Amino acid sequence: MSNRYLLTALTALFSIALMFIGTKCSQKKTAETVKIGFVYNADRATAYTINFFRTQTELEDTFGDKVKVYSKYNIGEDVSDCERAIEALIQENGCRLIFCVSYGHGKAAKNMAQKYPNVQFCHATGTNAHTAGIENFHNAFASIYQGRYLAGVAAGLKLNEMIEEGKITAEQAKIGYVGAFPYAEVKSGYTSFFLGARSVCPSATMDVTYTNSWFDIALEREAALNLINSGCVLISQHADSEGAPKACEERGVPNVAYNISTISMGPTTALISSKIDWAPYFKLIIDATSKGESFDADWCGDFGTGSVQLTELNEKVAAE
Repeated sequence: MSNRYLLTALTALFSIALMFIGTKCSQKKTAETVKIGFVYNADRATAYTINFFRTQTELEDTFGDKVKVYSKYNIGEDVSDCERAIEALIQENGCRLIFCVSYGHGKAAKNMAQKYPNVQFCHATGTNAHTAGIENFHNAFASIYQGRYLAGVAAGLKLNEMIEEGKITAEQAKIGYVGAFPYAEVKSGYTSFFLGARSVCPSATMDVTYTNSWFDIALEREAALNLINSGCVLISQHADSEGAPKACEERGVPNVAYNISTISMGPTTALISSKIDWAPYFKLIIDATSKGESFDADWCGDFGTGSVQLTELNEKVAAE
């Protein structure tokens, strides 16, 4: 009699176990993949876009089949064009998370966030999500001025070396800076860079010129050459092409770039670059989206979060 009861109990337990395993397997099969849509203002040829694309690839490796990425390239700052690109990512690809990389994408991202309240919209370098009052609209950036300041220190040390070696006088320690637009982001960056340089080279001065374009190889090259011709002995930039670094290599002028290392294109002149690593933010928003959780409307990373970095120092060029 007892054996029969034992058998019945074991059978019941086995049935419950099978139900549990079946439930877990079912949950695993139906686990939702987070589909992310990236809206790029250029293609993979620009340093700015390459920086995002490398992080995107890293995320795909990290999250595996938990994420699926779709991209729209060469989407300019025309609001209608950007809205159409976003619409396609949502309607054709089923994206639940949209990331727009350009400052000029802000208006379209905000408009579409209001149209699609169940989709999360993140806008890099934007400024008004914290006041917009739209629950699914977010801005993100990093305190890149920290990196630019330190890159400026490296530049100032190089100027000191040039002074000590008699290549220039202290009064000739003039930096040239190629800026894209006279925006706060650009001004903050070159101010930090200059303060870093002046912290070690007190005689340093700096001239700034704008191209009024985020990416224009010819204009950035021309701007760098004009600065060099006006007496600038070191060039830095907040613009996205290789125009300035290659001009510096042609003229033998030290260069500090942005977003990527330019040592391969300027082996005898590239000094260092500052860059933003977007991986910490992407991991945060993917995790939150997958769990249906909220995240900050306005986010800013720094050295502490791993969001601000310096590329490798070119020891062949850098001051000892």
